[in-house]
Amino acid sequence: MRVNLKALGCRLNEAELETWARQLQREGHRIVDDSEEADLVVLNSCAVTQDAVRKSRHLIRRTARENPRAKLVLSGCYATLNREEAEGLGVDLVVANQDKGNLIDIAKDELDLPIMPAFSTEPSESAIFRLGRQRAFIKVQDGCRYRCTFCIVTVARGEERSRNIEDIVGEINDLHGQGIQEAVLTGVHLGGYGSDLGYGLDRLIRAILERTDIPRLRLGSLEPWDLPDSFSELFENPRFMPHLHLPLQSGSDSVLRRMARRCKTADFARLVEQLRKDVPDINITTDVIVGFPGETEAEWRESLAFIEGMGFGHIHIFAYSPRSGTKAAEMPGHVPAEIKKARSRALHEVSERQKRAGLEQFLGREFPVLWETERTAPDNSFDVFGYTPNYLRVAARAEPERSLANRITAARLTVIADSGDYLLAKPISG
Repeated sequence: MRVNLKALGCRLNEAELETWARQLQREGHRIVDDSEEADLVVLNSCAVTQDAVRKSRHLIRRTARENPRAKLVLSGCYATLNREEAEGLGVDLVVANQDKGNLIDIAKDELDLPIMPAFSTEPSESAIFRLGRQRAFIKVQDGCRYRCTFCIVTVARGEERSRNIEDIVGEINDLHGQGIQEAVLTGVHLGGYGSDLGYGLDRLIRAILERTDIPRLRLGSLEPWDLPDSFSELFENPRFMPHLHLPLQSGSDSVLRRMARRCKTADFARLVEQLRKDVPDINITTDVIVGFPGETEAEWRESLAFIEGMGFGHIHIFAYSPRSGTKAAEMPGHVPAEIKKARSRALHEVSERQKRAGLEQFLGREFPVLWETERTAPDNSFDVFGYTPNYLRVAARAEPERSLANRITAARLTVIADSGDYLLAKPISG
């Protein structure tokens, strides 16, 4: 049976997609890139914003229209929070988040899917490579015990649940054996890993570094208050990548209080300063919400000034969108759309300046790069793209007879691309 897998939203959704892909292949099914070729389509939906809900609905309708003969299975946060609405869009099966760990088994039972173990895929034929990736997103936990007032995901994902270390180490070893070069640990509340098992995320990281040979280990988004004092010591291992995505959400303490965030700006600044002191070349990126309910002009200016002083490598910027079921949606003082747009534009300008300044400091340096994608250029050489350990995107040229895809090689960073989004590099032979 031919199966197409699609995900909207977070890296956790992608990690779940990859887990399903591997299970389907083990059971003899074939992963295809085009939903119109598929006998079964599995959609992992998102509901983090109203726009994400709209995109989820659109993707469901489009998929059903393009291939009406395929069975359509829907899971994810939109499916969980809007089950009746989702069922009315013509899907064959809705699997809520609390059951998605058994999604394939549920689909087999409910939809009478065939099983062909005699034709199961050999381990070397990774489902991830069929999806065109060189890194794997590893789901290590689900759920969140905190209740930020803007967040619907904690409602959709439920209580915290952590996978045991043995299973995670085994999965990473299997993936590395299939050629994967980098593992990215993901979760709804990644820093809460192990809260239900009696230990913390640092123990998991150490176990992976000790018991696997995966060349690169990276973390997904991590709340700043979750980092213990000794966390910087983990970066002494060169296989643990020096990049942290620490969501700030606002540079105004009064706004952070309304968000029910657990980190004040002064604490955040001290943490980042200490990380930069302890970990050479670390890249700190962040999330910021613009136009949170009640955000005054003074609070906005305070937030912008704080962010300008932080020097982030990249800022994911979100204009606040009310989500039914969250406390923030019921707060007074919702900011008009035109003001949110103006503030977003101003923050984008700050973000672009900070990103270019951050890239400039690495010009002339040499870094190992994991080359991920390549495309043929008009002169029959290749444009290849990849990432440094500290998650700087780089592009280079490579001769056709020397493919760099899925290899880690040294490269010298030479110039910032005209777009300001990445660096051009020269691969170093050797």
